[in-house]
Amino acid sequence: MIVLLNGSFGVGKTTVARILRAYLEGSAIYNPEWVGSVLMRVPKWIKLKRTGENDFQHIKLWRKSTITGIRVYRWITPGTVIVPMTFTHRDYFDEVVTGIKSFDSELKIFCLKASLNTIKIRLQQRGTQIEGAGSEWIARRIIECSNAYIDDYFGEPIDTEYCSAQDVAADIASRLN
Repeated sequence: MIVLLNGSFGVGKTTVARILRAYLEGSAIYNPEWVGSVLMRVPKWIKLKRTGENDFQHIKLWRKSTITGIRVYRWITPGTVIVPMTFTHRDYFDEVVTGIKSFDSELKIFCLKASLNTIKIRLQQRGTQIEGAGSEWIARRIIECSNAYIDDYFGEPIDTEYCSAQDVAADIASRLN
């Protein structure tokens, strides 16, 4: 099984993934963000379509490598593969979900949600600047996430507003069982 944890930056996806891993025997976390970080830094002589837009999800190679990476992890992991990600573009989300479902029909998608104010507080608590020079990208993206996650398109909603990461992980584990 593959568990996709979608949600805004700062909502707690990575923390919940780490805790959830303890609930799911034999599970592993695959975080495709590191591939995106590498692709964003590829030398300029390698032309990747849509680089330079400050979001690796625009890079088709990233979306394809995400699907491939999850497939490899699914093949080598005896248990569940947990994937923390942030999707707000429906087309990109659909592309990755369709790719995953082509090799694992047991895909479960959860969307961790919290108010914009709570997201801002959590980001500040972890040391992320959300206002002023240099913070324009994160400020824009958390608003995009807040708007995108109004409906349930991006996964089964999990309210994290007044919950600890431990409580959220326990809730997800109970929904999986």
